[in-house]
Amino acid sequence: MGYAIAEAAIAAGHDVKLISGPASIAAPDGVEFISIVTSDELYDAVHRAVRDCDVLVMCAAVSDFKPATVERQKIPKRKTAFALELIPTRDILASLPKKRNYFVVGFAAETHELEANARKKLLAKNCDMIVANDVSRSDSGMESDENEVTIFFREDVPKKISRAPKKNIARELVKIISKMSEKCLTKKS
Repeated sequence: MGYAIAEAAIAAGHDVKLISGPASIAAPDGVEFISIVTSDELYDAVHRAVRDCDVLVMCAAVSDFKPATVERQKIPKRKTAFALELIPTRDILASLPKKRNYFVVGFAAETHELEANARKKLLAKNCDMIVANDVSRSDSGMESDENEVTIFFREDVPKKISRAPKKNIARELVKIISKMSEKCLTKKS
């Protein structure tokens, strides 16, 4: 979805920085590509990028947890139980400044209570809008070329984009983000 949004933003005439971990698809032509591997690298790259951006779209599906320690060598196979200690990753959206001069779009990948969870994230993470999708379905969302999303705003009614190829959804999202960011940033200045 992130690559589709980047491509749609380029096509709409925007300058785009695409921060991405390893992917099986090539970055769209015209983007400034920033390669990362870990959630900590993503955190640092995002905080550098927001220094000079108008809109931040955070649609990476970053794991909520990471291993407490990373072994340098393969752990030998054993016949007894093995417990892997996990610690929370840093919440990049929640770490952004509350007062800022850029528009923030978050994504909420949900398996249940989509609207309640998305609205909660919208406020808790101080997003200007949040795009929610149901990832419990195998025919939509992650690992699929199609998606179906509902967009939640702070003050406007939600907008649903029916199931369609991600490229189509991305074009619609870029139009909505452009309109809403212009409206929001005008209020802030």
